[in-house]
Amino acid sequence: MALDRIILSTFRNHADTRLEDTRQLNLLIGENGAGKTNVLEAISLFAPGRGLRRAALADMAGETGDGGFAISAKLDTGGGTDPVSLGTGMQGQRPGRRIVQVNGAEASAVSLGEWLAISWLTPAMDRIFADSAGARRRYMDRLALALSPGHARHASRYENALRERNKLLSDLPEPEPAWLDSIETQMALAGAQLAQARARLVEALSAELGALPSGPFARPALTHLPGGALEEDAMRDRLHAGRRRDRAAGRTLEGPHRDELQVVMDAKNMPAAECSTGEQKAMLIAMTLAHADLAVRGRPGLLLLDEVAAHLDPLRRDALFERLRDNGSQVWLTGTERSPFQGISADAATWRISDGTAESHCSSN
Repeated sequence: MALDRIILSTFRNHADTRLEDTRQLNLLIGENGAGKTNVLEAISLFAPGRGLRRAALADMAGETGDGGFAISAKLDTGGGTDPVSLGTGMQGQRPGRRIVQVNGAEASAVSLGEWLAISWLTPAMDRIFADSAGARRRYMDRLALALSPGHARHASRYENALRERNKLLSDLPEPEPAWLDSIETQMALAGAQLAQARARLVEALSAELGALPSGPFARPALTHLPGGALEEDAMRDRLHAGRRRDRAAGRTLEGPHRDELQVVMDAKNMPAAECSTGEQKAMLIAMTLAHADLAVRGRPGLLLLDEVAAHLDPLRRDALFERLRDNGSQVWLTGTERSPFQGISADAATWRISDGTAESHCSSN
């Protein structure tokens, strides 16, 4: 099960790029700024959300064309059935509105999660352990979304209700209790589903990580720290009881929007933020691989790895490639040169990316 016949039209620096005859392992080789990560970003848009850069749609459009862009691909689902046609993009006449099609019919972005489970690891994520709690919540939500497509709806509904409650509490001296009752009911329903999904994700990831050897990648220990109650009734009651306190603060002080992901290096019992950059990278790789193992069990999986091999020693690089072969996901890797990928070059489809173009190379080259 894999994506093939991927076409990027006026997407960033790719005017008309086609990637065909893909394999389980796929390499994008080229100089910095050539457009390798742009290809990964395009593929990441076959998942719900804003893609691996979290960019605005208008920023993705290339300089040519009408100000829009289009990305399409064929998903081979196996079993002798016809490939599924997936498409997404933006029309220049309607900036900011994302278009999604499945087999030529208009669909929602959330529905893409029913076809593919997509994960990624980029250099920008190296600071996740030292970043804000909000960044780690977004990280948890992205991983949870790859396992459960409905997670995006729960997160959106909770955030919308949270904004409404905060506005009532900050703008009105005495908000109508019935209004707050209704909003808090919505928050509790969506919030409980949101928080419980995060807790299940961390529990499943912890089980995967616990079954792995302690090396060659540093093994992290994960803990989900809830920002409030996990059960719907308890969450609604806590919101009701906290109205006076939250009105004084001008915002809601507890709930899933205060959740935290705690990561500790297991061997040293040291918080990840205090570990070396190499140890942090190793833990992040371990978490990414463990999540990919979980995601591929439900739907076709895609794993996008941007510049992941460049800073690994040969031992860890070989271990990474072995895990990627065994995982079952379709994998896309980028690099500035082919030498770090000698361990998989015979098995991989390879493209040379240059100034927004892609030239296919035989794997034996």
